[in-house]
Amino acid sequence: MDVQTLTLIFVTASFLLYMAIAYWSKARSIRDFYVAGGGVSPFANGMATAADWMSAATFISLPGIVSFMGYDGAAYLLGGSGGFVLLAMLIAPYLRKFGKYTIPAFIGDRYYSNTARTIAVICAIFISFTYLAGQMRGVGVVFSRFLEMSIDTGVYVGAGIVFLYAVWGGMKGITYTQVAQYCVLIFAFLVPTIFLSILLTNNPIPFLGLGDTVADGSMHFIDRLNGLEKELGFREFTAQRGATLNLVAMALTLMIGTAGMPHVIIRFFTVPKVSDARKSVGYALLFITVLFLCIPAVGAFARTYFLEAINNQPYANVPQWFNMWEGTGLITFNDLNGDGVIQYQAGENNELAIDRDILFLASPEIAKLPAWVIALVAAGGLAAALSTAAGLLLVISTAISHDLLKKQFVPHISDKQELLAARICSALAVGVGIYFGIHPPGFVMETIALAFGIAASALFPAIFMGIFSKKMNKEGAIAGMLAGLIFSVSYIVYFRFMGGDPDDYLFGISAQGVGLPGMILSFVVTLVVSRFYEAPPAGIQEMVEDMRYPENI
Repeated sequence: MDVQTLTLIFVTASFLLYMAIAYWSKARSIRDFYVAGGGVSPFANGMATAADWMSAATFISLPGIVSFMGYDGAAYLLGGSGGFVLLAMLIAPYLRKFGKYTIPAFIGDRYYSNTARTIAVICAIFISFTYLAGQMRGVGVVFSRFLEMSIDTGVYVGAGIVFLYAVWGGMKGITYTQVAQYCVLIFAFLVPTIFLSILLTNNPIPFLGLGDTVADGSMHFIDRLNGLEKELGFREFTAQRGATLNLVAMALTLMIGTAGMPHVIIRFFTVPKVSDARKSVGYALLFITVLFLCIPAVGAFARTYFLEAINNQPYANVPQWFNMWEGTGLITFNDLNGDGVIQYQAGENNELAIDRDILFLASPEIAKLPAWVIALVAAGGLAAALSTAAGLLLVISTAISHDLLKKQFVPHISDKQELLAARICSALAVGVGIYFGIHPPGFVMETIALAFGIAASALFPAIFMGIFSKKMNKEGAIAGMLAGLIFSVSYIVYFRFMGGDPDDYLFGISAQGVGLPGMILSFVVTLVVSRFYEAPPAGIQEMVEDMRYPENI
């Protein structure tokens, strides 16, 4: 059976599974739609959180980033995993005890201000739409290659599927669907990675194979890859390439952004007790670690296979996988010297442009793995993208229907009307997500990193100070959120959309690292402005004091 047929079978089967789960666990009340009834077990919630957070960025794009960036790609790995430590220690248990449905609800009530609530809604929408663009892009990439449709058509199909089960099931349906999606994506990631590790190093454990010798025992694998890089004029895979401050800023942006990411934090409102929120973070980190340990290895393995398969090969004799990916526009060959031979090398004479998002998806084909493995990778990529897209749609719809309509504009709306409004908002959010999926500001991980920057700059300081400072008032929080949001969005727009010169980066920090200076600015503004206004009412201070003792529940 050919790859396309197997892919269609795997993808269809997985979609039917997700729809069945969503129907079985569909939301029947507002509480079901927003927080899955509050009865999700820590183990299931940890698995759903892992699927929700890892997304297309981790499954599709991050191995490609590591392949191209080498050592520098570690910033993405350290930042993402470290964020869950911050969540467990500083955020999740306290917000669970506070007991609201959404981050804007926490901000609005903690800072006794609908203005603060509205700004938090705007922040959540900015973050979620930026993140959603990356997911839709990932869906389009998978569909365009493995089912031979255009990226645009793939985005439409993926958006339609996620809309159906997200709107149908709400948080309850999404949670249990994400449990299934985690199982699919982790199996789909580990199987080809183990195959590649065995073929290249004879070691079935990928992260050990990375430091092992090649299959014939002639040299260490990493020496082989470093040698290939040097022959082509690139820096060694293990060499640092970027500025240290920028790498640190990128890692901290991802770390802090994770601790301020609305679609991740909302998951900890779904468990029965405060202690369960902390357990959920631990389980999520464990499930994420399984994949993260393998990413450096699969990035290196994929890079090795690609360099050896393509460089100095006659274009007329390229394998079928190259032609298929070229048909999607994600690989382009420009024969600069007219000799009909592919030269992939550093510098101006490079004749090959490769979209980073395809490298892991293409690696099973490059390594000539069985067709079922290739199809499995496609199903895993879609599971990763759709799981996060569903969570993001929920954040957008609840922020608008609950925090704007219910809490401010139409306070007497019934639960049934609020549920309908949430579903209508999901439909509108899908439309915007489709647009940004077709016109993304960069490759998948790059696009999603921008969302982390906004979360770190605009939301994390307000959440952190709201938990740990009884005296923090609404004026300080509002000013800090606005400063962080305006700074991070302006920085991103200027350098990503308006062609800003990288030489003008603030302290050499790229748009992917904007969360670090943005967070510092937000904290400074928050603390300075708060000193000019009165402390919060006594009732708010007592509420914060009570929230800081989650062990009592």
